[in-house]
Parts: sequence; structure tokens; C-alpha cells
Amino acid sequence: MKAPALSDRTHRIAPFHTMELMKRAVALQQAGHPVIHMSIGEPDFKAPEPVVAALETAVRAGHTEYTSAMGIEPLRRAIAADYGHRYGLDIDPARIVVTAGASAALSLACCALVNPGDQVLLTDPSYPCNRHFVSAFDGEPVGVPVGPETRFQMTPELLQAHWAPSVRGTLLASPANPTGTSIPFEDMSRIVEYVRAQDGFTIVDEIYLGLSYDGKARSALELGDDLIVTNSFSKYFHMTGWRLGWLVVPPALVRAFEKLSQNLYICASTLAQHAALACFTPPALAIFEERRDEFRRRRDYIVPALRSVGLDVPAAPDGAFYVYADCSRFSDDSVEFANRLLEQAYVSVVPGLDFGHHQPSRYVRLSYATPMDKLEEAVARLGRHLPR
Repeated sequence: MKAPALSDRTHRIAPFHTMELMKRAVALQQAGHPVIHMSIGEPDFKAPEPVVAALETAVRAGHTEYTSAMGIEPLRRAIAADYGHRYGLDIDPARIVVTAGASAALSLACCALVNPGDQVLLTDPSYPCNRHFVSAFDGEPVGVPVGPETRFQMTPELLQAHWAPSVRGTLLASPANPTGTSIPFEDMSRIVEYVRAQDGFTIVDEIYLGLSYDGKARSALELGDDLIVTNSFSKYFHMTGWRLGWLVVPPALVRAFEKLSQNLYICASTLAQHAALACFTPPALAIFEERRDEFRRRRDYIVPALRSVGLDVPAAPDGAFYVYADCSRFSDDSVEFANRLLEQAYVSVVPGLDFGHHQPSRYVRLSYATPMDKLEEAVARLGRHLPR
């Protein structure tokens, strides 16, 4: 029996090669090989005890009904208060939309803002799903090639050079996946000013903002209430599988986002929302800060360690838990290089193929969201495997 024909947009969305490589790494591990996973972008830490206890309380209290599409009011207030404590910002809780993860948040933003044929500027390389969110709503993601000279980030000059009449806005990430680098705040301010002057939109993905290591982090929300900013409980709060995130949207767009939320996914997990309230308690925040310090310690180890075995790191990360390393000394094909490391050294890394079209064969992404002893063993294996 013939299957129904797929929509054109389905063919515009590429496979997520990272997940395929991860499946191969898991298969090798299940076959008894000592694989060290430096591929997946997931913290090795789990939700701390105060959050787990809050989940248990929510279950026993019967908090399993639908919530408002915008999220429960106490959580929206807690998120708004955290912007005040962490960044000195006065954010109206009414502007916060609680979503089923940052992926749902960015899908919602693209649904609200992108018309068929609209172009949206992103960096190349960037997190692959971001461009696919644009494609899913029949927009055209336009990758702006970036490299070590701009720390793999958008600059005001690059944005202006690539702006065209068909461009509707930009979707940026700071700190970014796969590079762990951030946009300097002065550059972010100039980008926002330019886009604003073109009557465009700026979406800023800040899911790694809590995992910033060098200097005081600043949210793009500081630049005005016309920005759309997304964040998540997955990375800093270590709740990936709980599927909980949020958007901060302009006041004038709140009702539109609420309408779309009601229709697209009704609400985020009620249990996860009630549990997430515990994230903002002093005991939980102390744990998250200790863990951030541990990520910084790993970053400070892994960057010089990789350089010592011949993997150049042209832009040291200042956030997230990724290193984007140049493997061209050892191979002109990062896919071949990643496969070789997995099969011969049992170290799983991600080739640049997923992240865009600009020099993907030159780079691999390594995640340091794994314990320090595993990182040290991985570097030792690389040192033995890579030719001098």
C-alpha cells in the first residue's frame, strides 16, 4: 500500500546526524567497549533533590490537570524574579510563556513571526534545529558564515552585509551551540538596533546563559521589550527530559502567543512546572552554582588539553559545555575523523556536518558535560591515537 506523500517542508529538514552517531556509540558500549561520550549536549548532572522532592509532592497533590497555556502563575513569577536577582531586570511575569522545552519555544516564535518565504539570518555554524524551526514554518534560514575571526558569532557588520529586502529578522544564540562562544554585549546592542531600524525581529536563544564563565552575564532583554528571548530548564537546571522552557515576549504579542500555545500544545507538563518552582529556592540555586563552577573547571582543563594533543581550539568557549575543535591537521573530513575516534579510541565526538555548510569538514564538537576523570581518560586516548 502506498504511503501518503510528504509535505515539501519535510524534505527541507535534514536528519540530525548527531543522534545517529550517538546510536552507534551506544551500540558499541552495549557490545562491551569502553566508550567515552563527548557528543551529546546534555549535562551529566541530574535534577537536584529539592526539585525531585517537589515533583513527588506535586504527584501526591494531584497536580496533573491542564494549566493555562502560558504556564502556572507561580512559575512565571519565579522566572521573572530570577531575571531581577540574576540580571537586575524588571520583567513583567505576564510576558513569560512557559513552554514544553526551548524547542517548543522557538517553534512558537517562528510560527508567530515567520511568513512563507521570509528569510531569517542565523550563523553558520549554529545549532541545526534553529534553522529547521524556520523551515518548518516555510521560512528560509540564511546561514551567515562565521569563523574564528569573530569567535564563530554574528557581528553587526556581518548582519548588515547580509540583510536584504526579503530578510524578516534574525535568530541568534549566546552562548552558542556548537562553539560555546557568546556575542559581546556591545555587538548584541548594535545588532538589535539595526534590526529594529529595519522593522525586523530579533530572537535570542539564551538557554546557556546561566552557564557563562567569564565576567558577568547579561541578558539581551536588557536591550528593550521588543525582543523575543528563550530559555530552558534543560541546561543550567539539568532537567533535559522534563521538557520545560520559556519565552519572554513583547507585551503587545502576549495574546497572540497565548492563542498559538493553546492550539499547538495546550500547555507544558503540569508536574514539571510545579517541580521547577523548587529550582529557584536557595538550596537548589546553591547546587546549580556549584555545578556551574564544575563546568568552568572542566572547560579550563579541556581546552589546553586538546591543544596539547594537536586539536586546535581557535575560539575558547566562554559558556555552555562545548569545544569546537579544528581537526584539519589529522583529516580533511571531520566525519571520517569522528568515526575513526569512535571505532579506534572509543571516544564519541560530533563532526561539523550537523551545524551548517561553512567548513563542516574542518571541525568537530566535543562536549565536556562528562565527569573530569572521563575527560582525562578521553584526552589520554586521543594522545595515544593521534599522530604527533
